[in-house]
Parts: sequence; C-alpha cells; structure tokens
Amino acid sequence: MKITSLNNDKVSHWAKLKMKKFRDIEHLFIVESEHLVEEALKKGIVKEIITTEEVLDDSIPVYQVTSEIMKRITSLVTPPKIMAVCSHIMPDDIEGNVLLIDHLQDPGNLGTIIRSAVAFDFKTIIVSNDTVDVYNDKVIRSSEGMIFNINIIKDDLRKMIPLLKDKGYYIIGTDVKKGHNIKEFKNHKCAFVIGNEGAGMSLDIKEVCDAFVYIKMNSSCESLNAAVASSIIMYEIAN
Repeated sequence: MKITSLNNDKVSHWAKLKMKKFRDIEHLFIVESEHLVEEALKKGIVKEIITTEEVLDDSIPVYQVTSEIMKRITSLVTPPKIMAVCSHIMPDDIEGNVLLIDHLQDPGNLGTIIRSAVAFDFKTIIVSNDTVDVYNDKVIRSSEGMIFNINIIKDDLRKMIPLLKDKGYYIIGTDVKKGHNIKEFKNHKCAFVIGNEGAGMSLDIKEVCDAFVYIKMNSSCESLNAAVASSIIMYEIAN
C-alpha cells in the first residue's frame, strides 16, 4: 500500500509513537534501520513495515511512503529507508543472572547495559518504573537490537526484590568505596542493583541489599559510568 500524504491517519499514528505516553497506550513502538527491523522480525513482533522502497511481503502489512513522510516519523537526523511498528515484548519468567535497574535515566546507558547483559549471559533485567522507557528510540539503538534477545521486566523494585529473595537470589548492591570482590559471588544466585547515574541506588533499595560489591580502580577516579560499571560486573561474573 502506498501513502503519499503527510496528513494520512496512519502517518499521524506512527508519528505519535515517538511519545512514551502513546506507546504505553497502544503497546506499540517503532524500530528504525534494516538491522533492527530484521531483529524484530526474528522475534515475531512486527505489526507493520514502513519503507521508501518496494517490498513484497504478504505476511505483514507493508506501507510504501515518501521521504517526506519518513522524515516526519523518524527520530533520526538522517531518515532510514525502512522502519517497523512492533508490539511490546511480553516478559518471561525470571531465570539466570539478574540485573536490577534503579531509576536509570540515560537511554544510552540502558541500551548499553542491555547489550552487555546479552553478551555476558545475564538472562533477566528488571527495570524500575521510574527508569527511562525501554522502548525509547535511543535505548533500542544503543542495544544494537539486543533488546530482542533478553527478558526485560518493568515493575516496582520494592515489590520484585522480596520475590527474588523467595527464589533464592542474593540482592547485591554496588558501592564505589566498600564491599566485596565481585568474584566472591560468581557461583551464587545473584541480582545486582545498578543505581541512578548521579544519585546511585535509592536508600530503601540499599537497605534491603544482602551485600555490596565494588570495582577496584585508581583512587584518582571517583566513579564509573553506570553502563561501564555494570558491564564490568557482568564480565567478572561471566568469567
């Protein structure tokens, strides 16, 4: 199907998906670029394909649009040739190593954490309700499509932590000045808390942690970026 008018209802609908509020209502989000569309197709969540080129696919609705329409609905400086409208990914049961994301705000950080989690075989990420939206376009791009290869649950950490403890998980916080060596928990069933970029972990989350770990580093460096710190923790646990 071809669409040429910027005022088309479909175009207005796609453009609104740049807003979190609308994504939450519709339970939809957009991925941009051929690579991300391919990953979403593998996951089986693509509802519509939007492209400036002709695509023959009878299984999924395909809309061929103008470059002007693509500019209106893209979040990129340079519009891609293809996008996909996808349904929200349903979470699975908690299993394997777990990351708890507490009030993280930078989408690039969250996307990088997701990518590292897949690389180092962490099975589940639980993000707090006040963490940046998982379906933010920058989160998806920073994850390089790995968002489709990990179980992500969004919920209240204060509710999820007791459930994790019931499942036998140790809740491990991070502290730049004190704590155990990460490797001490290599053979334990653990959920590691990654706090806010500036404020760190919430006080009430810190109070329910069973232990803390730290990353040994040069004393002239006060702290590490949240994505870097979490990647190091996951690497140490994986190796």
